[in-house]
Amino acid sequence: MDVTDKPIVWEHPLSPYAQKVKMALCEKGVAFETRMPSGIGVGTTDDAFGRASPRREVPAFIDGETAIFDSRIIVDYIEEKWPTPPLLPPAPADRARCRMIEEAVDTQLEAIGWGLMELRVFRRGEEELRAKLEGEAARQIGQFHAFLTRHLGDRLFFAGDFFGRPDMAALPHLLASAKPAEGSALAAWVQRCMARESAQLTAAQSQASMAAMAQVGEAVKAGLFKRQYRDHRLEWMMRSGGVEIVRNGMATNTIRFSTELG
Repeated sequence: MDVTDKPIVWEHPLSPYAQKVKMALCEKGVAFETRMPSGIGVGTTDDAFGRASPRREVPAFIDGETAIFDSRIIVDYIEEKWPTPPLLPPAPADRARCRMIEEAVDTQLEAIGWGLMELRVFRRGEEELRAKLEGEAARQIGQFHAFLTRHLGDRLFFAGDFFGRPDMAALPHLLASAKPAEGSALAAWVQRCMARESAQLTAAQSQASMAAMAQVGEAVKAGLFKRQYRDHRLEWMMRSGGVEIVRNGMATNTIRFSTELG
């Protein structure tokens, strides 16, 4: 186990899950280190990361002798170890509402953004198929915007009157592939979120990392890069009409699935 004075977040800056964890730590005032696994694009990563995240997924979190994977479990741990300030409201019904928002964002909305990156950055599929899938993604994002708008209501944030856990889950997506329309309630919410230093920091890191993605489409064609098609992501691609992309990725060994635990 890699033991340091500060907790370690194994991450990729583009990962919305990692961004959520980093925002949570920043809001708590917890100093931490970040590390990026080597070989994460092909699923063969260094041993230190592998011990922390046996499924080879970011983020992973190390706090002394404790190693945790999965962003929601990590944020649970952060909330329990450093309870001030809280990331969820006090009332049980409000906490449940926040958790449902986070769950929906982490599965369905994340899958849409991931799929769009497959099309736009990794250049999966022919032009006609990409256009069809992008149209389906736009429709789904519109539906999700309606879902989020209902849950936001007249609140300042999804957590209530403070920037909390469901806001941290949703923000990376609404800054990227699911940008809300100007003048909308969600656009105003984004502006309020971006007044937080934690949000500014993670957003800047994410944006800076995009420059390194310029050539990954060619790397996929050369068989040098494999994207993980896990659970909700695979479901999105299949139900949205991308069966051909999945078949081709499996045939060319340019997609991968979650690492089996052993």
